[in-house]
Amino acid sequence: MSVLLTNISELVTNDPAHGGSGPGLAGGTGFVPDALGIVPDAAVVIDEGRVAWTGPASSAPAADDVVDLAGRCVLPGFVDSHSHTVFAGDRAAEFAARMTGEPYTGGGIATTVAATRAASEDDLRARGRALVREMLAQGTTTVEIKSGYGQDIATEARTLRIARELTPETTYLGAHTVPAEYADDRAGYIGLVTGPMLAACAPHARWVDVFCEPAAPTAFDEDESRTVLLAGLRAGLGARVHGNQLAPGPGVRLAVEVGAASVDHCTHLTDADVNALAASWSGSGLGTVATLLPAVEFSTRSPYPDARRLIAAGVPVALATDCNPGSGYSSSMPFVVALAVREMRMSPAEALWSATAGGAAALRRDDVGHLGVGARADLTVLDAPSHTYLSYRPGVPLIHQVWQAGTRAV
Repeated sequence: MSVLLTNISELVTNDPAHGGSGPGLAGGTGFVPDALGIVPDAAVVIDEGRVAWTGPASSAPAADDVVDLAGRCVLPGFVDSHSHTVFAGDRAAEFAARMTGEPYTGGGIATTVAATRAASEDDLRARGRALVREMLAQGTTTVEIKSGYGQDIATEARTLRIARELTPETTYLGAHTVPAEYADDRAGYIGLVTGPMLAACAPHARWVDVFCEPAAPTAFDEDESRTVLLAGLRAGLGARVHGNQLAPGPGVRLAVEVGAASVDHCTHLTDADVNALAASWSGSGLGTVATLLPAVEFSTRSPYPDARRLIAAGVPVALATDCNPGSGYSSSMPFVVALAVREMRMSPAEALWSATAGGAAALRRDDVGHLGVGARADLTVLDAPSHTYLSYRPGVPLIHQVWQAGTRAV
């Protein structure tokens, strides 16, 4: 049955037909003026779970059903391309310690590993489902979920099986940190991650990831990270990288070297890093997106990434929550958008694009993150007249409706 959504004050399409830059970052241009492809006084027709038509409400074709949105703004559903939402335990005490001056080093991950190993499958599934529902209620219609809190074969595979029930965008992150039992045998753990653990996890994953952070004693150096990524690629997985979060390092350039879809955090970048990211988009294929996670900087009191530097260099930027129990326990993409505008000096339009089309590019998806004809009908309806309200009214619950694959979900 077709549905006409009408009386839309502002429709954000990210669609080249309406002046947008287009799905999938065609040509690798990143954000450009008019990239949002805004249609004022608009309507959308949904049919069989896809966008069938967009344009001025006065020209809308007939449909089987009509929904009057009473002058509200409609956006593509948010695409959260980095999260860790299947875990057990709590790290509120760690957060409180950071707020009194303790630095973030990544070492608290071991606490979550212990809790996740001890949890039942039902408990992990319930936590994961609850967080994905929480994300959906805040306008997120596509989410990526990583493993990495098991660090043994059984728990990593279990985590990914549960994550696959929640999303097709699942990431094998066995190389999150080196667990305590391998503290004196890093090579042995790399062998496990690239051997039997990979074999058990690859059937449930689309991506492989690694925490490439030589500044953190429990994370991985360049050679170890390359070994993990290449093994994942040989197993048929796409590559993603945690890089340059705590200090300058090899993560960004390694991500470009192996053709990773995204390198995430990008807090400490050299000129060579920025140049490498920009150059990855200079050919005919898809390059490496810089995914920024400002809720982490908020939660760890760390310096924010320099989004303006990346945008000026023509590097496509994505925004994501990094929802996790330690360094950033927020599931809210509207909060991330507001932080990006206030703390990283992105314009409201740039931040929204990065939270939708940018996230889709980081997942190499051309069916989400935009509302061009044929796209998945994932839409977020704001209880506001324009997208600017996401940062203009931070902290206010502005999500009025959420549609997922053409069906109202919220």
